[in-house]
Amino acid sequence: MEFVTFENVRAAAGRLGGIALRTPLLPFSENTGQPLWLKPESLQPIGSFKLRGAMNAIACLDAERRACGVIAYSSGNHAQAVAYAAKRYGVPAVIVMPDVAPRIKAEATRAYGAEVVEVPIGDQIAKAHALAAEHGLALIPPYDDGEVIAGQGTVGLEIVEDLPDVDVVLVPVSGGGLASGVGVAVKALRPQTQVIGIEPELAADTAEGLRLGQQVDWPVADRARTIADGLRAQPSELTFAHLRKVLDGMLTVSEDEIRAAVRVLARQARLIAEPSGAVTTAAYLFHSHELPPGKKVAIVSGGNIDPVLLTTLLT
Repeated sequence: MEFVTFENVRAAAGRLGGIALRTPLLPFSENTGQPLWLKPESLQPIGSFKLRGAMNAIACLDAERRACGVIAYSSGNHAQAVAYAAKRYGVPAVIVMPDVAPRIKAEATRAYGAEVVEVPIGDQIAKAHALAAEHGLALIPPYDDGEVIAGQGTVGLEIVEDLPDVDVVLVPVSGGGLASGVGVAVKALRPQTQVIGIEPELAADTAEGLRLGQQVDWPVADRARTIADGLRAQPSELTFAHLRKVLDGMLTVSEDEIRAAVRVLARQARLIAEPSGAVTTAAYLFHSHELPPGKKVAIVSGGNIDPVLLTTLLT
């Protein structure tokens, strides 16, 4: 197993210049007595941090391999990222999505020109591998890939460059690509900064696995209960190894806390966040006493929320 290095992250940053938005750090204050900045990856062209990893992975393919087309599996944000990146490179893309994915994400993926194949939840990985082998497509995993992890790590690189004395970084955890990459970058630049992973209570397989010191498997049906549809995946062997190395702790948030954080972000920070992107803010709002002291950054990982759901959460 080959770990992603800070040099990999730095190289990814060079490839992403002018493509991925360098999102700002926005000051945010609640009555917790602990300063917080928001890193709104929801402002990326496709509405989530996933653009960084997908673009870096596709950029790293040799031209001949890339020209054959790419394929990915995703519940939505990685789907849009790969579709967007493939369109920029002028290559075909096939995206395998669970049939329960939010319609807004499936429609957006098609709008970027990708072919969308919908399958029952839990079947998308096997289907993507089968189609990749059948049609000679390059598979771009959502997290189980060094170049994807390095691309996501540019989020952490920007955080420390923009707030050099950051004490705590709160990062959502699902498949673990974002947390792995952010952890690699943050620990390289400022080792004393604590990187805390945040999961929904209903999909807390990583928290349990790290507590036990080994990966655990939660049934798909259990993980699918959370409103945070982008956090229903489980780490791979590669990302779990990274998480064990770079995370200083894990914290879980409830469904009600996630819903409340979506409202707070919309009303007070003027940011539209999907539930998956709001978990870090939920941790800050409702679990500040469990977090290390000091200056904190919460990564708002995405904003691709169904309008009907957003209306429901805001009323």
